[in-house]
Amino acid sequence: MAMNGPNHNHDAHLTMQVVNHIRKLIENGTLRPGDKIPPEREFAQKLKISRASLRAGIGHLAAMGVLNVRHGVGTFVAVGPPALGGVSLDILRALHGYTSAQMFEARRILESNLAALAAERGREEHFTALAEEVTEMYATFHEPQEYLIHDMRFHRTIAEASGNPILAVLMETITAALYDERRKTVERSQDLRQSAEIHRALYRAIRSRNAKEARAIMEQHLELAESAQRSEQALAKEEKRLSAKKKSRRARA
Repeated sequence: MAMNGPNHNHDAHLTMQVVNHIRKLIENGTLRPGDKIPPEREFAQKLKISRASLRAGIGHLAAMGVLNVRHGVGTFVAVGPPALGGVSLDILRALHGYTSAQMFEARRILESNLAALAAERGREEHFTALAEEVTEMYATFHEPQEYLIHDMRFHRTIAEASGNPILAVLMETITAALYDERRKTVERSQDLRQSAEIHRALYRAIRSRNAKEARAIMEQHLELAESAQRSEQALAKEEKRLSAKKKSRRARA
């Protein structure tokens, strides 16, 4: 499914507006590391944007590690150096017109190798971060939008654990584009529990430093993820068709 078109471009523009605004608040010290983000309604009114646009921007920043989402507690500015640079956003703006098949082909080539490298080179801090994201996935598989954030952060952490900053930057760009596309369909996901379980298996393989198993599980995970995304996109397309049909009937009535 191509990502181009007026609706996608408009949504991406709004998301980037929110992302850049919040990043400025962090950079100028209005929001400091460890600060809790204001309640959604209050923050949206303050920024003079819709709550949907705010949610998309916060989700993007959380998926990229700039914000931390703690289930049932709130969203906080991450402690430590900024995790998101301008380069990724610039590349993201140029990533229009690619298909899901192309995205997953790139992910298979990149992430299977990242998983193997993470098993070989990962440090205790990476293993701890992966474990935390898996725990959050199990806590949120009934809340797909929150689940998606932790899913993306899990994959970013694997990239960081690879020990290769060039590969990590490539993965960061893919994560940004993937999050912005997937959040539109994840509500239609059929089985996020299965997804959480394969992430747990992947974490265990990496933690046990079994590079061969980590590579194989990542490949299996991406095959299942591609199939799941195709189903989500088909459901979204069918819902759109039925909605248009209903509107047409009302117009004729």
